[in-house]
Order: sequence, then C-alpha cells, then structure tokens
Amino acid sequence: MKLLTTSLLCLGLFAAAGVAQAADNCTIALKGDDAMKFDLKEATVSASCATIAIELTHTGKLPATVMGHNVLITSTADLAGVARDSIKAGVAGHYVPKGDARVIAATDLIGGGQKTRMTFPGKKLSVGGDYAFFCSFPGHSTLMKGKLTVVK
Repeated sequence: MKLLTTSLLCLGLFAAAGVAQAADNCTIALKGDDAMKFDLKEATVSASCATIAIELTHTGKLPATVMGHNVLITSTADLAGVARDSIKAGVAGHYVPKGDARVIAATDLIGGGQKTRMTFPGKKLSVGGDYAFFCSFPGHSTLMKGKLTVVK
C-alpha cells in the first residue's frame, strides 16, 4: 500500500512538472528539412510571455533560393491569403509581404545548415485565438504548417 501511494505521488509530481513547463513556454523551436517538413505540427506558448521567440533550424543542405524556409505566424483564417501574397515579396523580401497586418510575426528566410531567431511581443497573441505557423516559400505552406495554441 505504501509503495502504491508513493508511486502515485511521484506520478502526480511528474505530471505537474510537465504542466508547469508548458505554462512557461515562450519559445517556438522548429526544424525544417529539404523534404518540406517541419518537425512539429503543433506548438504551444504561454499567454504570460512578455516576449515570444521563434527559432528555426534548416536541417537540409539546399540553398534558400531553392529550398528556403521561414516561419510566419498568422490567424489560421489568414494563412492561405498571406501565403499567396508572400510570393510577391520574393527571395529578397524573405517571402513576407511587407507591412501586412495579417502577419503577426515572421523569421528571415534561410537555407540548408542555417538558423534564425526572432522575437515578438507576447501580447500579439491571446488565449483562445486560432493561430497557425507556416513556411511562406512558394508551395511550402501546403505541407509546412501547424497549429499554434496559446495557454494560460
């Protein structure tokens, strides 16, 4: 009986530790490859974050002009429109439409073996919002996208 109680207590503490770590998460860390895939389909950040960071690592070998990746955050409803409009910005504009209010945050475009990091104010996101992250390189957003959830 004592062993069972101790085991349950330990499991409860491990579960609480996992929740605490998720509640303080202020970084979205993604890896993209030459097969047009992010390593995550979902990411979670805390509403308590004053600043949120996006860290992108391109694990492939191809250059940005051929297989570049970036990360944009928009509302899920705006994803398709922003992806379409991003093409006009081209490589020089990192495939991010300049001054587009639908873009909450965006990293630079990078090629194989490169990393990029950017930050934005956490107050741009709210609990219950419907957000997406995606790569806006032409054609990539159909595969390279995911759900961003904001928790208390």
